[in-house]
Amino acid sequence: MANVCVITGGGSGMGLESAKCMPKDKIIVISGRTMSKLENAVNELKALGYEAYAKTCDTSSRESVKELAAFAAGLGEVKNVINSAGVSPAMKGTQESILRINALGTVYMNEEFSKVMNAGSVIVDVSSNSAYILPSMIIPKKAYKLAETDEEKFLKKLIKRSNLAKGEYQRKGFAYSLSKNFVVWYAKKCAFEYGKKGIRVVSLSPGLIATDMGNLESKDGGMLIPFSAEERMGKPEELGYALATVADERNGYLAGVDVLCDGGSTNGMKEFKKKK
Repeated sequence: MANVCVITGGGSGMGLESAKCMPKDKIIVISGRTMSKLENAVNELKALGYEAYAKTCDTSSRESVKELAAFAAGLGEVKNVINSAGVSPAMKGTQESILRINALGTVYMNEEFSKVMNAGSVIVDVSSNSAYILPSMIIPKKAYKLAETDEEKFLKKLIKRSNLAKGEYQRKGFAYSLSKNFVVWYAKKCAFEYGKKGIRVVSLSPGLIATDMGNLESKDGGMLIPFSAEERMGKPEELGYALATVADERNGYLAGVDVLCDGGSTNGMKEFKKKK
């Protein structure tokens, strides 16, 4: 049976670049919201020698995620899942839509795909270095468990907390940071739950990356660039390689942690380039 790698948010950027770093003996399923974009990505992968398929999916819908999982499982054994679908504050949407896609979308992906995955498989949840920005005292971590039991209450509590910020963009940015902090926490939680089945779960937190989404955020998020070790944005191909490496089955002891891949900007801001 062929091994299958599923990549959400795979129509472009680091998601597509991660596909290009996967072994060519794997079937690649590229997922996103826009079929025309996915088809272009599939054609690009096929030109490189991959067997690739496009499947639309809205990760904020559990039913849509179920359909994606069934489609992938119908092609072979789902061995790798890279969930890089997400939205940022600069994109169209609300605090609620950010939380539904980034946070609840991660819940749906992990829960539904873990049902069709076997021992030796890997789930990589993509977070962000924004997960590290908020002071721990204002993160409503006790509400995180509600994501699996009471979604509306979960959303209500996180939106209420993000409303502490002044200005629409700032509130959306707060919600974004909470959503990504949740992803880091949830991936760790899943690692210990799914580890009993032999499914490895890990998260990866990129910094500011020169993708379409990253460029939209560069106006406000660009303040992090001087804090990075090389004082630059990351390249999509760099993050693609990092994601593919983390998702590789041979990296079998990397679980229950977050891989902070942000050029050092978080540590630079907190310590090594901290303003005196």
